[in-house]
Amino acid sequence: MVPSERYAYTVARLRAMENRLLDESVLQRLFDSEDLDSAMKVLGETPYSSWLVELKSNADFDKVLEAELNYIYQELEKFVPDVRLVQIARLPYDFHNVKVLLKSQILQREGGERRFDLLTPLGNIDTDDLILAVESEDYRLLPFGLHRAVPRSVLLFEQTHDILEVEKYLDSVLFMEMTKIAEASGVDTVWNWLKGKIDSENLRNLLRLKRFDMDPSGISPFLHEGGFVSTEKLVGLIGEPVESWSRDLSFADIGLTLHHLQEVSDLGSLIVQIEKVLDEYISRILYKSRYGAFSPENVLHFLWLKEMETKNLRIILVAIANHTDKEVVRGLLRRG
Repeated sequence: MVPSERYAYTVARLRAMENRLLDESVLQRLFDSEDLDSAMKVLGETPYSSWLVELKSNADFDKVLEAELNYIYQELEKFVPDVRLVQIARLPYDFHNVKVLLKSQILQREGGERRFDLLTPLGNIDTDDLILAVESEDYRLLPFGLHRAVPRSVLLFEQTHDILEVEKYLDSVLFMEMTKIAEASGVDTVWNWLKGKIDSENLRNLLRLKRFDMDPSGISPFLHEGGFVSTEKLVGLIGEPVESWSRDLSFADIGLTLHHLQEVSDLGSLIVQIEKVLDEYISRILYKSRYGAFSPENVLHFLWLKEMETKNLRIILVAIANHTDKEVVRGLLRRG
């Protein structure tokens, strides 16, 4: 655990970097853009302009958003005393990349093409290094437990031929590795953030399983231990109407988060809405961190604000590109 006094400079640097966060007026101008070209011009007046010069087509705006977020991650790694606070935020992208590569291998065996284009540079592990490890089946140098998890995933698929089983296994490894980092950080808010992430993932999975009328006996393997709400309590919700979940979980903060979802009756719409609700739940866990001049949690809070900004931009730009109703889109935007 790094002494909190060492974060005075870090917090000062983060405050200076807040000028890279877009304010509401910029998002409103983007929202009001008539087409994608107009929206990209607005984006060109922001820190995202650095990455627009490399864009071949405005339709590839995802690369611009990814480049800015990756820049933020790399910059923070240069001055944050405990780099694990950045690593824990990037770790889900590493596991995303592993899933992409394993699925690509399976597709190739079945006559399909590999999808390296779905890889993201946002993880801790360089994508070329990860590709080489998977292609050569030399996993020894992979960090974060992946040196064991990747070959076990390959073996699991060979035994089950079920990619869902592989994804469940990798998700369990991801949360175990994040737990190790949270424990090593010694920062309570990092623990709370991770618990909130686990609860959020569990609720997403629970809603999807309810949508498919899955038998309660098969639900437990899809849920992860370590959140504020026990998996046993969550399994008990599957037979209850969604509008009662808020009451059943009222003992936890996430229960209060769900109360206004009672107005949504269609489970498909609910799954879309809950993504926003759960993101804002995480935002509230981290929000009070910004008031501590020596708080390591400021690192996670700043990164989360940038992640939410990226999500909002993606929602707006996709909506403009597809001519989606703007009022529907407005309801999906996250508050920081």
